[in-house]
Amino acid sequence: MRSILVMAFAALLLAPASAVTAEPADLFAARGVAGTFVLYDPEMEKLVVVNEERARKRFVPASTFKVANSLIALETGAVKSVDEVLPYGGEPQPFEKWERDMSMREAIAMSNVAIYQEVARRIGLERMRTMLAELDYGNRDPGTVIDRFWLDGPLAISAVEEAEFLARLARSELPLATETQAAVREIMLLEEKDGKRLYGKTGWAFAEGGGGLGWFVGWVEHEGEVHAFALNLDMTEDKQAEWRIPLAKEFLKELGAW
Repeated sequence: MRSILVMAFAALLLAPASAVTAEPADLFAARGVAGTFVLYDPEMEKLVVVNEERARKRFVPASTFKVANSLIALETGAVKSVDEVLPYGGEPQPFEKWERDMSMREAIAMSNVAIYQEVARRIGLERMRTMLAELDYGNRDPGTVIDRFWLDGPLAISAVEEAEFLARLARSELPLATETQAAVREIMLLEEKDGKRLYGKTGWAFAEGGGGLGWFVGWVEHEGEVHAFALNLDMTEDKQAEWRIPLAKEFLKELGAW
């Protein structure tokens, strides 16, 4: 598996196509789940793709949308800064730790849905729709329910689109103020090792009875180079949510990006 993936990554330098498919997808198959992984090198404009058909299929972004939500909030002035304290609304939440007011800096780290629902309501549907189009985010469709569209649809995005979007954020190439992009990058930093920085955000679209769709997206930065990635998988039970970050790290390590 290691040699197959490393060869696929090396082939980026030679391949004329926009995608290089690395098969078989043993890291998913070994766990008995369906999933995809995308690694995008924006400098070379090349992709390594595991399960390409799925990689180009759009799904609800779930909490990975907190990245775009943060960007739009700051750019429109709906939220003053990543440290402005926002109200959670006072209603019972699925997790007790969500039941308090907090900033986007805190909320993105613990994936607090209630806080980001308040963020979306402050932005409003009209501005949200305009900004999704400007960012070219997935299908660009927020529908008619301002505080649920990234959880229930109609907003949808593919793993390839996630990786390309995040590569633009990592390189400050989105059509937004540089300060906006820098602020969101800061709150997405997860880990540093050997001169490399891992930025990321998880997502989980819950399914009745457990499991659902799991995401982990982000990028690795090293000596000025960026490798953006996106992973999603179908989960049959809640405990499989713990696989998202380790699985992505396995792929990143196999491909020499982490």
